[in-house]
Amino acid sequence: MGLFDLEKNFAFYGAYHSNPVNIFIHMLFVWPIFYTGLMLLYYVPMLFFPNFASFYTIIYAISYVGMDKKSGFVAAILCFICWIGASASASHLGYSLTWKVVLAAQLICWSAQFLGHGVFEKRAPALLDNLVQAFLMAPFFVLLEALHQFFGYEPYPGFYTKVNAMVDAEIKEWKEKKQKKSS
Repeated sequence: MGLFDLEKNFAFYGAYHSNPVNIFIHMLFVWPIFYTGLMLLYYVPMLFFPNFASFYTIIYAISYVGMDKKSGFVAAILCFICWIGASASASHLGYSLTWKVVLAAQLICWSAQFLGHGVFEKRAPALLDNLVQAFLMAPFFVLLEALHQFFGYEPYPGFYTKVNAMVDAEIKEWKEKKQKKSS
């Protein structure tokens, strides 16, 4: 699967997030995970970048624009806003308080997401099958879901019809494998 293949990336992640309550939980908690992660990465120096948070932000922004120009640009702007805010927050709080704030926020956000998967989705999170893809796709997935729900946005006409069919096929395959294991 190509890094910039939006259909396949969305279908992969969407197959783990088909329950509306779980999607809502992710909409609330994915971007705070990203933001607080950047707060901690603010303190990790890099050779050619001010810190790892700036490098991380650039990788995410490029990936999102590469997947879809319009919504990717919106996602890139959100990534840079998070980076600026997280850097300012981390700088203001100092390392000793930043890691405590990050730890508390991450525990709350991850707990909510695992609860969403266990109670509503009844499926393990995508990160257990593909950690990198799950971390990269999560913020973009929830942004695309929000843009679609509130503004009817589609990267191209018929995108949601096509990827929902792919999601349904992946869920069906997962259920068949699960059924075979239990019998």
